[in-house]
Amino acid sequence: MFTTAWSASPQLPAEGFTPNWSREGFWRQSVRQIVRLSAGGARLRIRLSHAYGTSPVRLAGATVGRTAAGAGVEPGSLRRLTLPDEIPARGSLVSEPVELAVAAGESVTVTLYFDAATGPATFHAQAFTPVYRGAGDLLGEVDGQGFDAVSESWYFLTAVETDAGRTDGIALFGDSVTDGFGSTVGADLRWSDALARLTGRPVLNAGIGGNLLLNDSAWYGEKGVGRFRRDVLGLAGVDTVVVLLGLNDIGFSETDEQPTYKPAPVLEAAELIAGHQELIRQARGLRVIGGTLLPFGGSDHWGERAAKVSHEVNEWVRCSGAYDAVVDFARELAGPEDPDRLHPSYDFGDHLHPNDLGYQVMAQALSAVL
Repeated sequence: MFTTAWSASPQLPAEGFTPNWSREGFWRQSVRQIVRLSAGGARLRIRLSHAYGTSPVRLAGATVGRTAAGAGVEPGSLRRLTLPDEIPARGSLVSEPVELAVAAGESVTVTLYFDAATGPATFHAQAFTPVYRGAGDLLGEVDGQGFDAVSESWYFLTAVETDAGRTDGIALFGDSVTDGFGSTVGADLRWSDALARLTGRPVLNAGIGGNLLLNDSAWYGEKGVGRFRRDVLGLAGVDTVVVLLGLNDIGFSETDEQPTYKPAPVLEAAELIAGHQELIRQARGLRVIGGTLLPFGGSDHWGERAAKVSHEVNEWVRCSGAYDAVVDFARELAGPEDPDRLHPSYDFGDHLHPNDLGYQVMAQALSAVL
């Protein structure tokens, strides 16, 4: 039985937070992507998605191997993957399994070659790890020297599955905090990574930076209540989901300086609570853990109305009994002087996102209620 060992939620091609290749796509180019697995096995397979494509994408080939330095692959580990030769528009595909022994915590490198123009590429904007591009067919290249461009987004790749046979996976569903914004790039220090190390369980990251619970965004993905079925319930071997979402719904309307935050309707706590209840309904059969929204005083999301709504939502998460369990991130990461602000030791610097230490604290807090 296959278990999802790594995942990323697909997004509409967009400029994103940092430069990426999603809008231009690929033509006669290879893309090499590195992902860290949270479940081992003797065989693995990959999933590719073109959820936001309007025409099929021709895939000329794909390989996988154990990760070496930079864009390199461990000699002797490279395996050619067997897949259909097209990723369907608004669809996905899965490769045939390939023999490659991997351990939990190990990284693998997936290389895709596109010999025809892809058009705009379905992607995941914030990988927080280097992704490489090079001209021509570099599927078999081991040293990685032909890859001369670097991005920090994943393209088409949405899952790696192993034959671990695990059924105790944990899916983390949220926004940029879950995605890992503020963690050290290339170090795998998101709170999903920390949780996998602490628990030894498969941990899947279903976060999208800027994501909203109740509204779609051209920049920040489909609304949470809309993408939950695909991005969480579609993962193999998951029995627990942790929901940490709604802060952007509250905070985007507090500033006019960021055009990508628009439209940003002003929402009341009751509307967000209804969104949480809808996620709980969709997750029937899974253990569902609710996370309180992190302190965000001093950030561009903060304001008198945002404070009021966030307090009301957090109180509902804590006290309603709607969730099977609660992890109180708001209290765990609060500053000693002002509970509405992140603890200075945990603050990435924008008063909104944790740093590496803050993400470690989040993982420890969740592990205590699993």
